[in-house]
Amino acid sequence: MAEDVLDDREVAKLRWRCRRGLVENDLFIEQFFANHGSRLTHRQAQGITTLMDLADNDLLDLLLRRKEPKGEADTPEVREVLEQLRHRAPATPPLAG
Repeated sequence: MAEDVLDDREVAKLRWRCRRGLVENDLFIEQFFANHGSRLTHRQAQGITTLMDLADNDLLDLLLRRKEPKGEADTPEVREVLEQLRHRAPATPPLAG
């Protein structure tokens, strides 16, 4: 599979597809797009699309490391994106006033 980067339209459609019912999931997903959205590949898009097919609570269990992918969701693409989703950006230090 080609490692072509998604164009802006494809990223926008994928971002819309990733909207969830649980705010906790949305927080992970928004950070993922903020960090990786401009350079997402078709391979990563396949991984996140597979994750979005899961129920909200199952997705949250994966994001919080309560469970690991299994069955049809246990693919290299899913594991790659899941690790990116799980990676939390360091907190910004407070501004000195």
